[in-house]
Amino acid sequence: MEFVAVLAAAVAAYAFGSLWYMTLAKPWMAATGIEVDESGRPQNASDPKPYIVAFIMAVLVAGMMRHVFMMSGIDTLGKGFTTGLGLGLFIAAPWIVNNVMFSNKPKVLALIDGGYAAGGCTVAGIVLALF
Repeated sequence: MEFVAVLAAAVAAYAFGSLWYMTLAKPWMAATGIEVDESGRPQNASDPKPYIVAFIMAVLVAGMMRHVFMMSGIDTLGKGFTTGLGLGLFIAAPWIVNNVMFSNKPKVLALIDGGYAAGGCTVAGIVLALF
């Protein structure tokens, strides 16, 4: 059952990321400097590797979150929400901010990518708490 919980949390976080980045696609592409084709889509949009790697990373995050949840006794929806949000805001997002600051990318990228980390961890936390 634990593996199912991790997979469900990873799928939920991945789906959240899909919606997040579809909504913020134009400012994200501008901030990252990704080259786009004539239709406005990233030139590497048909390459499956980034999507596969993103899902594998979501599984790794969800797996570690499940471990933290089990060790900490996080077993309610409220605790799952709060802990997921906290992990995203205070562990994942600060690393993203560092990466953006040192890479001299536009600061909006820290908000977009950090927002995904916070939101994705929150969604994963909710799903894990439901299992």
